[in-house]
Amino acid sequence: MNRPGASEITALHDSRHAVAGWAKGGAVEHRSGVWQAIEDNHRCNCLLWDEEDLARRRQVADSEIAANKRAIDGHNQKRNDAIERIDEQLLGLFPNKRENAKLSSETAGAMIDRLSILSLKIHHMRLQTLRSDVERAHVENCLLKLNRLVEQRTDLAACLDRLLAEAARGESYFKVYRQFKMYNDPALNPAIYGEKR
Repeated sequence: MNRPGASEITALHDSRHAVAGWAKGGAVEHRSGVWQAIEDNHRCNCLLWDEEDLARRRQVADSEIAANKRAIDGHNQKRNDAIERIDEQLLGLFPNKRENAKLSSETAGAMIDRLSILSLKIHHMRLQTLRSDVERAHVENCLLKLNRLVEQRTDLAACLDRLLAEAARGESYFKVYRQFKMYNDPALNPAIYGEKR
C-alpha cells in the first residue's frame, strides 16, 4: 500500500460533497486499509456537521435536540475510532524509526481529521458565497473567510505531507494514544453510573 498524499486526501474529501446524501448511505469507494479509515472519518464528520446544525434549532421540541445530541456523541466516537485506525494503518507503513527520530505531538490521523473538517467548512462557506437571498456584504465577508479557509487547508496539507515524508524516512514518528472518550462509557461517566445507584 502506498502512503496517501494530502492532495489525494483533500480530493477525496471534496468529491464526497458533490454527491448528495453520500454521508447518510452513499456508496463506499474504499473497503479496507487506510483509505477506508479516511473515508469513514470523513463520513462521520459530515454526519456530525448535519447533527450540529440541527442541534441549534430553537423552534423544535427539546426531545429532538436531545436526539441530536445523542447522535452527535455516537458519530464523534466513530470519528475518533476512525482517526485511530488511520494512525494504525499509517504507522504500519513506517517500520524503520531512527533512534534520534522526532516525536510529532499531532498524529497524521488527527491532521487528516482536521483536513476533513476544513473541507466541510470550505464547502459550506462556498455555498454561502452563492446565496442570492443575502446582502452583497454577506457574500463578500464569506469570500474573505473562504480564502482564509483554503489557505489554512493548503498549509495543513503541506504539514501533513512533510510529516508523512519524514516518517517514511524514519526521521519523525507519532503514536496512537487512544482518546478514551469517558462520556460515552457508562462505567466511566459519573452521570450515567450514578443513575444506577
